[in-house]
Amino acid sequence: MGKFVIKETKTGVKFDLKAGNGEIIATSEVYKTEAACKNGIASVTKNAAVANVEDQTVEGFATAKNPKFQIYVDKGGEYRFRLTATNGQVIATSEGYKAKKSCLNGIESVKKNVVDAPTVKAE
Repeated sequence: MGKFVIKETKTGVKFDLKAGNGEIIATSEVYKTEAACKNGIASVTKNAAVANVEDQTVEGFATAKNPKFQIYVDKGGEYRFRLTATNGQVIATSEGYKAKKSCLNGIESVKKNVVDAPTVKAE
């Protein structure tokens, strides 16, 4: 089972969604307060389960309705995804993946791991 890990940064508070094996599968932006961070976690939990997938790596891709996972290629040539909420705001991002299949597996892992994921503070 996955878990959300909240941790303090120099400029605020952020969360990582970790899979059962401890791997980070999604990360948030930095929030000003812990309460705002927890709202972000609630938004990821709510939106990930129903999000469509928009593959921006395909020419002439169809624009999906929010909430959605957007797959794209970063400047380094790696595949990444970002999860957008209903309002279009990015609420979680992934690490870089060498293969598109791995990126798609990351999305499935997020969908699976947000279900009943507890929120804990980093040690």
